Amino acid sequence: MSRKISYEKELAFQADRRKATTEFIKIISDLWYDKSIEIVLFKNQVIDRNVSDIIHLHEYAGEFVQKPISIFDSVELLRAINDLKLPPSKLDIGKLTYEYHSDDNNFNNVKAFVVEKLRSAADYDGIKPKDVVLYGFGRIGRLLARELMSKTGKGNQMRLRAIVVRGTMDEAVLEKRASLLRTDSVHGNFMGTVSIDGKNNALIINGTTVHIINANQPEDVDYTQYGISDALIIDNTGAFRDKKALSRHLKAKGASKVLLTAPGKEIPNIVHGVNHLEHDPDTTQIYSAASCTTNAITPILKVVEDSLGIRKGHLETIHAYTNDQNLVDNMHGKYRRGRAAGLNMVITETGAGQAVAKALPALKGKLSSNAIRVPVPNGSLAILNLDLKNKTSLSGINTILKKYALEGDLVEQIKYSLSKELVSSDIVGTSAPSIYDSKATLVSDNGKNLILYIWYDNEYGYSHQVIRLAKYISKVRRYTYY
Repeated sequence: MSRKISYEKELAFQADRRKATTEFIKIISDLWYDKSIEIVLFKNQVIDRNVSDIIHLHEYAGEFVQKPISIFDSVELLRAINDLKLPPSKLDIGKLTYEYHSDDNNFNNVKAFVVEKLRSAADYDGIKPKDVVLYGFGRIGRLLARELMSKTGKGNQMRLRAIVVRGTMDEAVLEKRASLLRTDSVHGNFMGTVSIDGKNNALIINGTTVHIINANQPEDVDYTQYGISDALIIDNTGAFRDKKALSRHLKAKGASKVLLTAPGKEIPNIVHGVNHLEHDPDTTQIYSAASCTTNAITPILKVVEDSLGIRKGHLETIHAYTNDQNLVDNMHGKYRRGRAAGLNMVITETGAGQAVAKALPALKGKLSSNAIRVPVPNGSLAILNLDLKNKTSLSGINTILKKYALEGDLVEQIKYSLSKELVSSDIVGTSAPSIYDSKATLVSDNGKNLILYIWYDNEYGYSHQVIRLAKYISKVRRYTYY
């Protein structure tokens, strides 16, 4: 009889938990669409997630911080947030719940706790929306479009107004571009609507017009004809890499700043979270978001350098194949890349080891690097072999990185994995550029050598770094509580 009662209690608890999760989803939707307040759970996006996703994220959060992160507490805190008058914000409900249960919380009342934690929002001056143009519409361009459009909200941050492409444009080509945005073999279907306006050469994304502009040269475009002004041009073509070439974008009417989604020459190469504050958006017009690999390893290297010191090291990146490689064996300008990408592991070079020094000058000349392209379409792994100045242990390095993943300036950049079963397909769709595999780390007996395994979605995680940097450049970063 007792087993039956216990089972009935379990069923009742599951029903109550799912009901609370449904309320959680409704409140975060209301906050986002009515007040431009985005809720995340320890950096994980929760907008447009289903009930099972939200429950799973709460379980991960509880395991991560080793404290109960209950959906019932989250809902109670969200109710209190919904009652406040806040500016456009990005708030981590996981961090708030964790702090509410911490030993130094002196508040018995949820409302008073939330008011105290978010009181600095009252000093926030607000933001002016920024027009954005995607120059190019390849792998990164389409992911940027997806993310920008799905996070438009009330449109008081970044507004995707146009996409510039080359080649002829008719309804058939426009429909092909719309189809590539709707569906993706790696990242799945776009969680929104995409249709075409053939008469006006535009895509209608989630009911909003995004002009498709045909241009062969950056300076040929007059963005003001489309009602676009003071725009940030995000160049994801890879065709323009130095200051002189990228400056051509600034000759276009309606353009004011440029962001390159690749390593650049003679311009600031930025890993957001590490060195973005070193360059003032009021005085710097052209930026580079560096490479996906540089964004993956630099946050981790900064933590290790600041905490333990690095004498020297080697980076080996096990990287998904890219468009630059051949589908079948054929001629190629670089060694080995001519062999079939889907059938071979291909040794090639990477400049990420040297590029790190642009964000972390203390590591200049200390890192060698190489790359192996492997037969997966997305999801990569960086292996860092580091000689340290100061000793550590397995628990020591894990504690250090867990702290940085939980609080501080790198919480958006570092995700701490607890899984013993993590493989490359598991990290596809992760917004953090660095996923620290805590279960794979190796430390030498003398504590002076580390081997770290850093996973990264070389498309999705990098695209989020581009958007974070774009928001900083455009001065549309919201009030945040991380």
